[in-house]
Amino acid sequence: MKANYHTHSTWCDGVDTPEVIAEAAVKAGFDVLGFSSHAMIPESCYDWVVSAGNIESYMKDLRALAERFKGTLKILCGVEADYVREESAPDRALFSSYGVDYIIGSVHLVRADDGALVPVDASPESLMAGIRDHFSGNAEAFVRAYFQQEREMLSSFDFDIAGHLDLVRKFNSRHPYFDESASWYLKELELTAEAAAKAGRIVEVNTGAISRGWLDDAYPSKSFREILRSCGVKFVLNSDAHSSSALDCAFDRFADAEEYIFLP
Repeated sequence: MKANYHTHSTWCDGVDTPEVIAEAAVKAGFDVLGFSSHAMIPESCYDWVVSAGNIESYMKDLRALAERFKGTLKILCGVEADYVREESAPDRALFSSYGVDYIIGSVHLVRADDGALVPVDASPESLMAGIRDHFSGNAEAFVRAYFQQEREMLSSFDFDIAGHLDLVRKFNSRHPYFDESASWYLKELELTAEAAAKAGRIVEVNTGAISRGWLDDAYPSKSFREILRSCGVKFVLNSDAHSSSALDCAFDRFADAEEYIFLP
């Protein structure tokens, strides 16, 4: 079966409409297509998420699309919900009234001790400025804070899939700012893998950084996947597509990398 559960459309920061993406999915031979618009509850001020007031309309639009493609393509209606400490959480209790099929939990913003939010993947420039201004220039402290907040999310909230679990790697290949072989970093991976396993979370193998030209490997990295696998974590393969052309980016490379499961 060919499936992708991490898909962004014009409902958030994607460039194509759900209809265009669904048509592309059929042409690419997908059996299942899951839409996962960025979403935050309570209400968010960020322009890259579908607002809480529009989630109902988003779901209605996708349910109609699912009916149209019924028998050709199974369309699921999910969300990628951010964990922002003291602000929002990917918790089923918050989204249950909307009838979402599944929830991807992700961390895109790291809360610093001074209360500021540092974007993990917006741009190398904003990341470096955030580390300089809010972590005293200490990249290790920032990366540790990122994984601490990932573990808080994994252990505290009820969701289905952990999104791009080592997103801090995104810019590290072209703009190195920490050593991925350092013992402290490997310890963070071990602790995070243990938290994912204890919580029973599915972890996505996400090819998004490949389609956007930042990395030549998926999230999590091969070495991190080995740690996760040793802890008994299950995987799904996702593209994190923000356009119809990226729906199955690098799926040929990663289709046999893990034994993937599929959502019901």
